[in-house]
Amino acid sequence: MNQVEKANLFKSLHKKGDPLVLYNIWDAGGARALADAGAKANATGSWSVAAAHGFDDGEAIPLGFALQIVERIAGTVDLPLTVDFEGGYAEQPAGITENVQKVIKAGAIGINLEDRVVRGQGLYAIPAQVDRIKAARAAADREGVPLFINARTDLFLASDSDKHGMLVADALTRAQAYADAGADGFFIPGLTQLPLIADIVESVALPVNVMMRGALETVASVAEVGVSRASFGPGPYVQSMSDLADRFRSLH
Repeated sequence: MNQVEKANLFKSLHKKGDPLVLYNIWDAGGARALADAGAKANATGSWSVAAAHGFDDGEAIPLGFALQIVERIAGTVDLPLTVDFEGGYAEQPAGITENVQKVIKAGAIGINLEDRVVRGQGLYAIPAQVDRIKAARAAADREGVPLFINARTDLFLASDSDKHGMLVADALTRAQAYADAGADGFFIPGLTQLPLIADIVESVALPVNVMMRGALETVASVAEVGVSRASFGPGPYVQSMSDLADRFRSLH
């Protein structure tokens, strides 16, 4: 498949109530293993990619190095690849456009773009994040690839779970604004209360992506409330490293 075909296939895999399962990987070896196991697409996780190469999360891994990893994964496995691109390695729209063009050239057909200010405090105001999403879409248009922009909000990650109900209205406002700016999906990591997830799914036109953690124990449970995409974040890396350590300890 060429890149456009991969992008179109990837978008088609987002089905309400029949979620695309993305078991996040961090290198080409993991991408190949999942492809051999029947994965329909691959997704990197920024935390895992950083940790696997000795960096902290939060764009500490140099962009050039991160792009090399993307290129190796995309060149190793003939599956759609979406990249956790954090904040796009830029604050201003011009930088977003430049960097998104780079990640597309490296082989990505999708990205996560978060509204957290990576090198600052809090979240971008909605107008600022809208401009950043528009810049990412402009980059995709320049490259001629229908990039799947998964607009991530960190509203729920940044607050205690007992306050999440009060944040749903803000999340819906952001979802609509991000959709109007050109986003293809809405990612709500940190939200694990199924009734609140269901409320968002019913109110948002975009496919909704959740991170499987905490109370979200099975893909079936999130499928029942209409989620279109289930990803696993750093979980696979943490579990793999724990297994590696356990296997070493068992030798003694």
